[in-house]
Amino acid sequence: MVIVETEQYSLHVRAGAAQHSPSPHQANTTVLGSKRKDVEVARSTGSVVAVQPDPYAFRNGISTDEQLASYRRKRSGKQLETYHRKQNDLITSLLKTLEEHTEEARVEEETSRLPVKIAVWASLIGNFVLCILQLYGAISSVSLSLIATSVDSVFDFGSNVVLYLLHKKALSLDHNKWPVGGSRLETIGNIVYGFLMSSVNLVVVVESVQEIISHKSGSDTDSFHIPSIVAVGAALGVKLMLFFYCLSLRKQSSQVHILWEDHRNDIFVNGFGLLMSAGGSKWAWWLDPMGAIMITVGVMLAWGCTIYQQFGLLAGKSAPREFIQLLVYKAMTFSDEIEKVDTVRAYHSGPDLYVEIDIVMDASTPLWKAHDISQQLQDKIEVLPNVERAFVHVDHETTHAPEHRKYV
Repeated sequence: MVIVETEQYSLHVRAGAAQHSPSPHQANTTVLGSKRKDVEVARSTGSVVAVQPDPYAFRNGISTDEQLASYRRKRSGKQLETYHRKQNDLITSLLKTLEEHTEEARVEEETSRLPVKIAVWASLIGNFVLCILQLYGAISSVSLSLIATSVDSVFDFGSNVVLYLLHKKALSLDHNKWPVGGSRLETIGNIVYGFLMSSVNLVVVVESVQEIISHKSGSDTDSFHIPSIVAVGAALGVKLMLFFYCLSLRKQSSQVHILWEDHRNDIFVNGFGLLMSAGGSKWAWWLDPMGAIMITVGVMLAWGCTIYQQFGLLAGKSAPREFIQLLVYKAMTFSDEIEKVDTVRAYHSGPDLYVEIDIVMDASTPLWKAHDISQQLQDKIEVLPNVERAFVHVDHETTHAPEHRKYV
């Protein structure tokens, strides 16, 4: 077992032959001038050959297909196989160069650019059509369940427009006035919009409760308005088509994945609202306001979860553990001049990540060399997907108090 330790994290990876592995300083050197070598590529006779150094023999810890099959036959074999597959994925990710991670993200983005663009614009147009149909159904039938679904559809379309405008605004901000850029604008917009959405849904809840309490109609059912049912049914069909289109693309883009979840939720909300509205007309009047209450409460809870997640991004939630492990390993094996990795932090500041790495070099290392190594490591990290900014700090010992930490 090899344990890679930092100030805050320990990385455990299976490596049966680790005791026979070469030193990490034998595997990588750094490009620092005409006589310097690149840390993650090997140069030979004018050509550049990509290599995947494995100084800790992590590759020996990858489970083969035969081993995975044997795990499945054991007691609790499914969980054991899942664990070892995750370990395989972790080791494979660690052994890829930083350039490979960046290139894979670029190729994936280019491959899915057109389908993703179609999905985004089709969803925007579909939400607009849904909004019109839902409003017609709600106004013409005066059904509280359909009013609740129309509020959801109106705010869905509105959120798409607001996020699009915020994205455009973030790209055009004056960097002299906003030095860190505008990436947080979308997160702030989600939070504000979520509170507004919850407030409007709360009004629908109050109206539905009042309808249940003060119902004076002598009839046991409401009037059945066929055009409104047809309109909402058509809107449901539009959402169903968008759902199946985004289904095949949801793993290629986080934005499409969010749209897919939105379409999936709208299918349930609109279908349930249609059922409760028709039920209030055919079976019992109270089904309509009760359905409106259930829909609005569900929408408020969903937006509450969204607000909580967005607050976490603004408050500086830590990056996923796997990403921090990748940073630890890459910092350790980046150059033979790096003796230790003191601290590795990665945290959200909006949707993207800030990375802080403290590395240790020998006290006699020339300033130009220490600067070039840390700068090159910083540059490679900053082009990784979802990394907005990286900071690499160089020290010559680890006995000092942690940087940038206040004690009360």
